[in-house]
Amino acid sequence: MDRQSPEKLILVNRHPNGVAVVTINRPGSLNSLTRPMMVDLAQAFKTLDGQDSVRVIILTGSGRSFCSGVDLTAAEDVFKGDVKDPESDPVVQMELCRKPIIGAIKGFAVTAGFEIALACDILVAAKGSKFMDTHARFGIFPSWGLSQKLSRIIGVNKAREVSLTASPLTAEVAEKLGFVNHVVEEGELLKKSMEIADAIVKNNHDLVLKYKAVINDGVKLDLGRALSLEKERGHDYYNGMTKEQFRKMQEFIAGRSSKKQSKL
Repeated sequence: MDRQSPEKLILVNRHPNGVAVVTINRPGSLNSLTRPMMVDLAQAFKTLDGQDSVRVIILTGSGRSFCSGVDLTAAEDVFKGDVKDPESDPVVQMELCRKPIIGAIKGFAVTAGFEIALACDILVAAKGSKFMDTHARFGIFPSWGLSQKLSRIIGVNKAREVSLTASPLTAEVAEKLGFVNHVVEEGELLKKSMEIADAIVKNNHDLVLKYKAVINDGVKLDLGRALSLEKERGHDYYNGMTKEQFRKMQEFIAGRSSKKQSKL
């Protein structure tokens, strides 16, 4: 396992099973983000996306919190200047990342931390974790997707309540609303996240990448256009396969079917 030095505020651990764990590592400040941390987080996702050995990414926070948002003592540095640069924008790089991203949430995911959680593909949360949108409370305009993504996942009325009142959305309620996939004991958080990652790693890697892309691209469209997108990419996928690839696929499916029959 590859480990970076402990003084780093964004840690990347690569495991031999094809899973990389990215950790926001500023526990003394509840993992609030400075501008350099945002740049490092963006670059971590861009780098991991380009590494063939990495199949799935888990994102988590050290200490008691996932991410308590932007460090407001550096607010002007964060919100102005080169904030629009996609190369240094972690949410943009997460959305560009082809690999599945599992968010392992504990403690608080507040405002920018909430938006980073929304950029994950699958969420596992520790019991008692809370998601909070404090944009309206502190006079900060959302720019990482919270005003648009949350309503599409949990419904417009509930999203309005969460954002306009700045009230917490608990992990337990978030699971019922379909935002969080699993709620577990804190000690089981990384274990459950790794179990999901391992299940993904066992599947056809090329298809996993294409499947994530068609889901994430399709959800931005109306159903009719999304269905057309799926059909178009499906045709492209099969048209690009050789006879040998079809033969191997058929043999693999036949082998799996035989194993299932033998267990009955």
